[in-house]
This record gives sequence, C-alpha cells and structure tokens, in this order.
Amino acid sequence: MLLEVEGLCVNYGRIEAIRDISFGVPEGAVVTLIGANGAGKTTTMKTVSGLRPVRDGRVVFEGKDITHMPAHQRVELGITQSPEGRGVFPGMTVRENLDMGAYARKDRKETAAKDFERVFGLFPRLEERASQVAGTMSGGEQQMLAIGRALMGHPKLLLLDEPSMGLAPMLIAQIFSIIKEIHEQGTTILLVEQNAAQALKAADHAYILETGEIVREGEGSVLAQDDSIRAAYLGGDL
Repeated sequence: MLLEVEGLCVNYGRIEAIRDISFGVPEGAVVTLIGANGAGKTTTMKTVSGLRPVRDGRVVFEGKDITHMPAHQRVELGITQSPEGRGVFPGMTVRENLDMGAYARKDRKETAAKDFERVFGLFPRLEERASQVAGTMSGGEQQMLAIGRALMGHPKLLLLDEPSMGLAPMLIAQIFSIIKEIHEQGTTILLVEQNAAQALKAADHAYILETGEIVREGEGSVLAQDDSIRAAYLGGDL
C-alpha cells in the first residue's frame, strides 16, 4: 500500500473535523473521497499533505510513518497537491508557476526540459500561455496550471482537491480526461471531488465521508450503481 491512513482524528480548535478514519491508496490506483460540503474531504487531504496537524492516528507513506513530518519534506518524498481553489501564484507567469512545482527536486535542472514537455503535452493551452501572468487566466486554465505545477514535482502520489470546482461541464469532462491520462502514465492519485459521478467513474476505489467519518467504501463502479449512493450523491442518475 502506497499510502495508509490509520485512525485519523483532526480538530479545528474544539471542533472535531475528522473522527477515526482509516483508508488506503494502493500504488497505481485512483482512490476518491466523496461527500457533501463539510464532510471532511479537504481536511483529510491537507492532513495527508502535512498542512493540518493530527490529533490522533497515523499517516504512513511507503511504509514510513510521516504523521508529524513537515509538508515540504512530504513533497520531497513524492507527495504533491493541486489544492482546492487552485492556489496559483497570480503575479507569476505560467512557466514560473510550473518552475515552483519542481523547487524541492534536486535534479530539477537536469530534467526541466522533459518535465515541461510532459506538462505541455497534457496541457497544450499552458504551452500557448507560457509567458502569460497566471492571474489573468480563466478558471479552467488556472486549474490546468495547478495540476501541471503538482506534476512538476514528479509525484509518487498526486493529491487532487476539487479539480472540477467552478468549471463548465465541457471543461470538467476535459479535466477528467486529462486525469485519466495522468493515471495511465503511471501516477497514483488520491482525488477529492464533489462531482460524484465523475469521481466514481474515474476511481478504482471510493470512500464516502459524512460529517468526518467514512460511512461507505467500495469499488467506484459498484458504488456508482448503488441506488442509495445514486439518490444521495448523483441525483439519481449517473
């Protein structure tokens, strides 16, 4: 198992955001966390990436306990994140933003050309806009940039937090097509997504979060056909 989360509890002050959740991400898989707003999905992602402290439980990556490891060291291990809200550097160009994604890699100078080639191959629009200031780009373009920046770190585990948020349906389909291609290239993905239909379609395995607890889990394709899941998260229709 590439990532193991065991009995994780996370608080915001006195508020318990996550209660005793456990899940795993096998190497080479796409695993998704779905649930309503406030279910604890983004908190889980921030905890895996090291941006939220743990009250109890463990986070294990490649067999190593990283529960209290700082976020920048997790990047060096191969955990990178495309955050909720994209989080691009608005005053920097596209190329400069992508450069920032590789900052923790000691071999970044030697592999820069191949790294840019991979990202521009996945996102031709970014190559067209390489000199454009990121803050002037559309939401869809910024989402592409956020994912591309995360890929520049050569992730063993790519964390994607709400990649379809605020995008038009046509762009959502495009983003998920690219996510599929990233996976086919060999990258393991942990996906948080409110668009449950797209998430379950993309995922090998899915976990459903409600108010900080995992209430269901199973193969993405199986959960997508479950009547109760369809009614609660898919509007009765996939």
